[in-house]
Amino acid sequence: MESILELSESRVTNIFAKQARYLMNQIPGDQRLVLVRGSRGTGKTTLLLQFLRSLGLPSSRAAFISLDDIFFSRHPAEDFTDWFVKRGGEYLFIDEVHRNSHWSLLVKSLYDRYPNLKLLISGSSALQMEKGETDLSRRMLTLNLNELSLREFISMKYDIDLPAISIDELLIDHERIAREVLSYVKPLMIFDEYLKYGAYPYFLEGIRYYHERLSNTVSAVLDSDLPAVSGITYGTILKIRKLLSVLAEAVPFTPNINELSGRVEISRDLLYRYLHLLEQAGLIYQLRRDSRGISIMSKPEKIYLHNTNLSQALTLHKPDKGSERETFFLNQVSARYTVNYPDEGDFIVDGKYAVEVGGRKKSGKQIAKAENAIVVKDDIEYGSGNIIPLWLFGFLY
Repeated sequence: MESILELSESRVTNIFAKQARYLMNQIPGDQRLVLVRGSRGTGKTTLLLQFLRSLGLPSSRAAFISLDDIFFSRHPAEDFTDWFVKRGGEYLFIDEVHRNSHWSLLVKSLYDRYPNLKLLISGSSALQMEKGETDLSRRMLTLNLNELSLREFISMKYDIDLPAISIDELLIDHERIAREVLSYVKPLMIFDEYLKYGAYPYFLEGIRYYHERLSNTVSAVLDSDLPAVSGITYGTILKIRKLLSVLAEAVPFTPNINELSGRVEISRDLLYRYLHLLEQAGLIYQLRRDSRGISIMSKPEKIYLHNTNLSQALTLHKPDKGSERETFFLNQVSARYTVNYPDEGDFIVDGKYAVEVGGRKKSGKQIAKAENAIVVKDDIEYGSGNIIPLWLFGFLY
């Protein structure tokens, strides 16, 4: 058991601690149980280790374990926790919690058995709380970790820390905010970099093999994370791979369910289930008119890849510029706000902002009659009035 504490101490000591993800300041110190959920590669492990380091406590009081460690294939996590608490343990950080097939029972047991122990756990974005073996909703705060924002990319790559802003601040004061950012960086140049290799922290180790690493990450999500969470078989994985390949070549598009199920050679019901799994895994978005009360079996209005880097990693052709613009906007804004399919324009944000996304010549005539219309333009440094540069939406978190 002592070797686990030594490993924890080593990982905390050696973690890169300069720049932290946006959730770092959103984890409450007084909450007994917090789940950080996110897709593979977004930095959940680093976030846990950075937060643990910020506590400034020895490993005997605050420890990190990962359930994909071979140690826990032979020794139950409950045994280690009991040993740890009886020797003064106060904080236990559990990474890769979904590696335990009965993870919700494990977490509930630890929560109920040790009332003075604070738990911070991380798991795949595909974890579905409603399908757990026990109800954790009243006990657990769940935080979702999105891919890097453009703001975080600038911080990590160029060591320039700029503040996050709300969408209301952006609408009211975007001209001043743009001037401030432009005094530090050339956003259009960095924006082009971000679209290619900025959504995941892999660029910190170089960009030469970035897309190869991202492709391998997608394979790990399909081959390892989804089976661990949903219990799907190898044959199902092959079908989901084929579906993702078809989507990557065509998104964003309005799906014809019969045609799509025919191309993948699966039933309509299975197609809806597989689309749901890909969305839960953080690989696609299903854009709908209303996200309230939507069932798995309802048809999305449009399907997008989850970020622009995925199109670079999963297809051989050059991504369509219009597709990249819409995907970037959806990815960045949906991390903090509800984004739906509108009656007019490209998106409706929080049910009140009608948004049209395009290049510098975009007119916005499709949403001209909307009460809160926003014309989002690429290839401009500054905007005016309701015309806002696309890159500025990368500063929302």
